[in-house]
Amino acid sequence: MSLIEIDGGVCAPIGFKAGGVHCGIRKNKTKKDFALIISEVKASAAGVYTSNLVKGAPVVVTKQHLFDGYAQAIVCNSGNANTCNADGIQIAEGMCSLVERVSGIRSEDVIVASTGVIGQKLDIGPMADCIDKLYESLGNNSKDANEAIMTTDTVPKSVAVQFILGDKVCRIGAIAKGIGMVCPNMATNLIFLTSDVAISPEMLQSALSEDVGSSFNMISVDGDQSTNDTCCILSNGLAENEKIVSADGNYKVFKRALHYCTVKLSKMIAKDGEGATKLIECNVKGAKSVKMAKTVAKTIIKSSLVKAAMFGADANWGRVLCAIGYSGEKIDPFKIDVDFKSKKGILPVCRQGYGVDFSEDFAKVVLSEDEIKINVNLNLGASSAVAWGCDLTYDYVKINGDYRT
Repeated sequence: MSLIEIDGGVCAPIGFKAGGVHCGIRKNKTKKDFALIISEVKASAAGVYTSNLVKGAPVVVTKQHLFDGYAQAIVCNSGNANTCNADGIQIAEGMCSLVERVSGIRSEDVIVASTGVIGQKLDIGPMADCIDKLYESLGNNSKDANEAIMTTDTVPKSVAVQFILGDKVCRIGAIAKGIGMVCPNMATNLIFLTSDVAISPEMLQSALSEDVGSSFNMISVDGDQSTNDTCCILSNGLAENEKIVSADGNYKVFKRALHYCTVKLSKMIAKDGEGATKLIECNVKGAKSVKMAKTVAKTIIKSSLVKAAMFGADANWGRVLCAIGYSGEKIDPFKIDVDFKSKKGILPVCRQGYGVDFSEDFAKVVLSEDEIKINVNLNLGASSAVAWGCDLTYDYVKINGDYRT
C-alpha cells in the first residue's frame, strides 16, 4: 500500500473545516478553549470511550448521538471536563444546540467533548457568546482547533495521510490531546479523526474498535484513566471510492492507514506526557499469545520505578524484570532477555534472566536520549506487542499538585 503523510490534520480529507477560539472558559486569555470541526455532508461515524464508571456528560451525550452511526460535526471545549455536574447533560446538549444554531446541522448529529478539571460547573454562557465567532473561524487548517482542545499539552498533536482505494485518492486526518490520566481501556483523552472515505458506519466502527487495541490502548502516562476519554471518527465519503461495506481488500487498506495515524498519535501523546522528557517504547516478543505480550509490555510501561529509572538514565534493568514478574502472566523468568536501545546504540542488560556486564558510561549515553526502547524477549512463543509511555519526572508532581487551582 502506498501511504503518504500529508499536511492538514482533520482538514486534510475533502469536505472538512475546523476552527478554534478563546471564549473564556480558561483563565489564560491567550489560550484557545473552544473548537469546532464540521463536514460538508453527514458522515458515517464511530466512537470509542472511557470504560471509567464515572463518565463525563459529553461522553453520555455523544454515545446517544452516534447511536444511528452518523454525525456531521464535533464541538469541544477545554478547561472544564463537564463531569460530575448536576446540569452536565443539559450543558453538553446545549453545546450541540449552539452548533445547530449557527450551522443548521441537527444537534443530534453533533459529537460533543470536554476536557479539563473534573467536578467544576461549566457555564455555557461564554460558549454561547462566542459560537458565531467560532463558526466564522472555520477554515482549512486544523491548527486552531488543535490548540483549543489542549490542556497541559506542550505541543499540538496532528497527523494526516493519503492513500489509494481503487482509483480514488483518499485521506485520513486527526488531531489529539493527551497528557495526564492516560491509561485507558479504549482510547485516550480526546482523539478526533476525519476521513473522506466512503464506508458504512458498521465497518467504520469495526475498524476503530479493533484498532485501539494496539494503538491508544497501549499507552500509559501515569496509570490513571480519565472520565472523558473519547476517540471518534467521521468519514464523509467525498473521495467517491466504492463504498466499503465488508472486510474486503479496501477495508484492509483503510485499516492500515487508520493504524498509521493512531500509532503516530499514540507516540506523540506518550512523549508529551505531563512533565515528560522521554518517550519510552516497550517492545515485547516471544510471548505465548498477543494478550501475554500486551500485558507484559503495558505493565513495564506503567511501572513507576521503570519510568523513574528512565528519567535518571539509570540502566536498572531489574525493575523491568520485576514488572514482568507481577504482570499476572505465566512467564519463565529464566528465559527473559532485555536490551535498552536508543539512537546511540543497543545496550544488552539481561540474558536468560541474569545480568550481563555492561559499561555504565555507555548505558548513560544510550539512556540520555529523548526516545528509549525497552526490548524484551520472553522466549516462549511467537506473539509480540508494543506499548508506549514516558519517564516520571519532578514536573509531573508539580503539574498535578495544583492542577485545579
